[in-house]
Amino acid sequence: MPQTGSKTVLVTGGTGFVGRWAIARLIRRGYLVRATVRDLARESELRGAVATQKETGKYLTAVAADLTADAGWDEAVAGCAYVLHIASPLGSAGESDKALIAAARDGTLRVLRAASAAGVARVVMTSSTAACTPAGPLDRAIDERDWTDPDQPGLAAYRRSKVLAERAAWDFMAGRKTELTTILPGAIFGPMLKRQRLGSVAIIERLLHGQPPALPRLAFNITDVRELADLHIRAMTEPAAAGQRFIALGEALWYGEIAAALKARLGAGAKRVPTRAMPDVAARALAVFSPQMKAMLPLLGRTQAFSTEKARRVLGYNPRPAADTVVDCARSLVGGTWAG
Repeated sequence: MPQTGSKTVLVTGGTGFVGRWAIARLIRRGYLVRATVRDLARESELRGAVATQKETGKYLTAVAADLTADAGWDEAVAGCAYVLHIASPLGSAGESDKALIAAARDGTLRVLRAASAAGVARVVMTSSTAACTPAGPLDRAIDERDWTDPDQPGLAAYRRSKVLAERAAWDFMAGRKTELTTILPGAIFGPMLKRQRLGSVAIIERLLHGQPPALPRLAFNITDVRELADLHIRAMTEPAAAGQRFIALGEALWYGEIAAALKARLGAGAKRVPTRAMPDVAARALAVFSPQMKAMLPLLGRTQAFSTEKARRVLGYNPRPAADTVVDCARSLVGGTWAG
């Protein structure tokens, strides 16, 4: 195990999909991990999930802190060398767009304010390619110079929350001693350590249950959760990563390609996965009733290339085939856990 000097890393959103994997990878490398949870009653659940990869023992502690409140953040970062700020609200039924955006932006500032005051060396923040995607197609690959216009018409609240949170982070950290790095993934898939709120993984679960009944012309730029966790840790200590954004995603797969991979490699577990194509007119009609489809409608029939050259060069990023990622994701959903 690499020697880390028993440095402590705070991971926000410890019970989340990416957070759990980041904790497991950190412990494998010998770090002490302090994870934020909104409710300490979930600590045993977190330990159980991480233990499918690595025994937590003395390496993991949980502390209560919520992005929507000031309480707990100074205590959470005290004595930490690094912070992986992974927590981000996805929104829930009945929650206003304004509340979602405020939780993402203001929550990020709470974390950064506490980290800076505590003298943390570096914060690595999970952003999203939703924060670097212009409204119209470009004649080149999107790279880290690009930003989403938060005021563009029709922009979904989640996507707006990501760009406003990252902008606020860079503005706040300008000129401060604590360093900031941001990681911008695409659609995050891969194996789940335990069942939890699904986020983007719900796309795979719905396919396994035959939904949607036909496949719209939508493509996903896929990021593997295991590689995303590893990338956060590399960005945490790589000197050249300070003050940088990194786009982190692999291949783009269309709905039809995802369905075909599941059918070919999952056997009976994929028997309900649809195969028919959905006409664009039907996708637009569905968007009237489906918030998820409405949010993705601007991407109908469109793909845009992203450059991962900086992540490959600086952080050694080398994503696996996207089909492997979605199949591993589906297998964990069918089996209920992932021990591979």
